[in-house]
Amino acid sequence: MSEARSGEVAAVEDPVGYFLEDLTYHGKTERTRDAYERVLRSAERFMSERGTTLADADRRDCMAWVHRLRGEYADSTVASYASYLHRFYGYMVEVGTFGRNPMALVTDEMDETIDTDPARREIGLPRMRAFVGDIEHPLEHAVVLTLLKTGMRVGECCNLDLRDVSLTDPEVRGTYDIPPRGGLDGRPASIYVASGPSRGETYNGEERGASNKRKRDTVVPVDDELAGALKRWLAVRPDAKSSAEPLFCSTKDEWGARLTPKMVRSFVTDHAREAGWYQAGGGAEENVTPHYFRHFFTTHLRDRTGDRGVVKYLRGDVAQDIIDTYTHNWGDRVREVYEANIYSLRE
Repeated sequence: MSEARSGEVAAVEDPVGYFLEDLTYHGKTERTRDAYERVLRSAERFMSERGTTLADADRRDCMAWVHRLRGEYADSTVASYASYLHRFYGYMVEVGTFGRNPMALVTDEMDETIDTDPARREIGLPRMRAFVGDIEHPLEHAVVLTLLKTGMRVGECCNLDLRDVSLTDPEVRGTYDIPPRGGLDGRPASIYVASGPSRGETYNGEERGASNKRKRDTVVPVDDELAGALKRWLAVRPDAKSSAEPLFCSTKDEWGARLTPKMVRSFVTDHAREAGWYQAGGGAEENVTPHYFRHFFTTHLRDRTGDRGVVKYLRGDVAQDIIDTYTHNWGDRVREVYEANIYSLRE
C-alpha cells in the first residue's frame, strides 16, 4: 500500500474516488471496483443527508447507516456492505488520509462478516451438487463434503484425527479401535474441531503444519450424507504414518501422510478448473478454492436458519455468550437447527 504524501489529507477532495483509484492500482477487477463504488457512494449520500461526510462521520453515523441497510437488504448483504465500508476506512487510515475508522467498533459489534469480497462468485445449490457429484475419489469427495457441510477452514479439516470423529455406524467404529475424545461423549454423529493446534506445535503426538483459528472448541453435527462419505473414505483409508491417526491421509506420493492444506488446494483447484470455476491469475472473486466452501456454508446456512448465533458457533467465530447459550443445550438448539436446515449435496 502506498504511503501518504505530505499534505495528502487536505488534498483528497473525493475520498471514494481516491480509494477506487488505488483499487485499480492494486489490480482489482472492474466488477470489484463497481461493487465498492455502489456501496461507498451510497454511504457518502447517507452521510451528506445527516450533515456530515465520510471523513467526519462518527460511530453513531455509521451505526445509523447500517440500520438503514437493514430495512432494505437481507442480513447477509448488510454484513457484506458493512465490511466494504470498514475496509474503505481501514485503508484510508493506513495511508494517512483519514485519522480514524469509525466502522471498527460497529463491525466488532456485528456478527461475523459473510463475505469481505463484494464480487465473489455466487454458486447455487444445484450447481454445487453437480460439482460434488463429479468428484469420484473417496478422499477428495469426503474432504470437499466435510468443508461444505461444516464450514471449517482447510487447516482445521487437515488437523482432524480419528479421535475427533464420532460416527454411529457400527461398521466404522469396529474398523478403528480408537475411541472418540472425551468432548464427544454423549454426542454421536459429530466432529470435534479444537481451537488448537497451532502450526509448529506438537499436538496429539504430532507436530502440525497448519493452525486452527477457532476462538473456542466446537462440536459440529454430522448428517447422514457426510457420514456416508466418511464411511466410504474410511473403508479405503491407508494406514497412517502418524501415531496421531489423522482422519485424512494422502493416497498419492506421500502415502499415509497427513493431508495438508496444499494438497487439498491442489485437488480442489483441479476440480474447480474442470467446472470452469478457476482460472490462473484470477482472484477470490472468480476462483473457487477450499476457503470458498466456508463462504458457501455460511451464506446458505445462515440464509436458511436466520440464526446468526448457531452459524457463528459452527464456524468457530464465537464469543462466550454464545457458548453459554448453546453448548450446554446441544440437543435442543445447535443440532436441532443444523439438522433441520443443512442442505443436501446429493443430485
